[in-house]
Amino acid sequence: MMTLSVVSIKAAKGRDKPYKLTDGDGLFLYVAPNGGRYWRMNYRHLSKQKTLAFGVWPDVGLADAREQRDAARKLLAKGEDPREKIKLDRIAATVAASNSFKAVADEWLTKVEREGRSTATMKKLRWLLDYINMSIGKRPIASITAHEILVMLRKIESKGRFETAKRLRSACSQIFRYAIATARAERDVAADLRGALIAPQPVHRAAITNAQAAGQLLRALEGFEGYANTRVALRLLPHVFVRPGELRHAEWADFDFDKALWIIPAHKTKMRKAHVVPLSTQALAIIGSIEHDGDYSRFFFPSLRSVDRPMSENTINAALRRMGYAQDEMTGHGFRAMAATLLNEMGLWNSDAIERQLAHCDNNAVRRAYARGEYWEERVRMMQH
Repeated sequence: MMTLSVVSIKAAKGRDKPYKLTDGDGLFLYVAPNGGRYWRMNYRHLSKQKTLAFGVWPDVGLADAREQRDAARKLLAKGEDPREKIKLDRIAATVAASNSFKAVADEWLTKVEREGRSTATMKKLRWLLDYINMSIGKRPIASITAHEILVMLRKIESKGRFETAKRLRSACSQIFRYAIATARAERDVAADLRGALIAPQPVHRAAITNAQAAGQLLRALEGFEGYANTRVALRLLPHVFVRPGELRHAEWADFDFDKALWIIPAHKTKMRKAHVVPLSTQALAIIGSIEHDGDYSRFFFPSLRSVDRPMSENTINAALRRMGYAQDEMTGHGFRAMAATLLNEMGLWNSDAIERQLAHCDNNAVRRAYARGEYWEERVRMMQH
């Protein structure tokens, strides 16, 4: 029997009725009246005559069609139906596409947002995942390899952004763990990259830790002539030394003025644990100087643009720059280091009480278990002192 050739296929023209050009072992070219040429294969499975489609010539060449036919015959030799196998493969591909890294990541983002992650944290996570998705977002998550992720992270490292690369790997790992929990992946391949990345050097935020310089700073804060709310925020921060984001998001509902307490809800703290700040008489007086109440805005320090949003994250640092303090000299976060240094140098306070007031989490599980008292009475005295 004559087999097909490229020449004979090209010479095949449309006729009044469709016809076939056979190649062998069931493979043939179906020629339609309009001249279209389609690869087909006839076969029998479980005593039933069936036809398999391989595509359109010239998109699928003669060699490709024969390769698909040979693969189908191997399945038949195993007792499998090649048409059913193709159908199942298509279903699997569709499922894999719906389980892309991006699809799983979007689900995970929704989950952690509902769990109460802060607006700032969600903003950072979305930025990280946008970058990851540009590289591997369309890939089925179960098919992604550690090497693919490493290539992406090496590009970031080549720009000297070692901390960003570390955060990207961590974000990938969290997505893979969620995929495992939801039966979309079998293992966290990002975990294999621990130790493969360049360890970023810790960056210490600028802070004034000398008592005399701290006094000069406090006097400068009292003389700040900018926006009234910014002045109040600047004056209050050294008395509470919370994280700047916690100060920005302070709400009237978070305060118990009868007990002189600021109770920061867990979803607003870095450690996702509620934190209580004893308020000194000076802190209460500063708060009392705020010129609006909760009816105007639920925030202590609302944005200039909208009372429904807190002040910008750049406000405190920008005010310090206006006062003449350079970026490498003092920052909003630096008030925490200033408090920690000066309180420890006094020698009056238990270092654990200082750490608790800074809302630092003890990494030692045993020490954590025995510190349930949180040194509360000492912290109250310390904050007033």
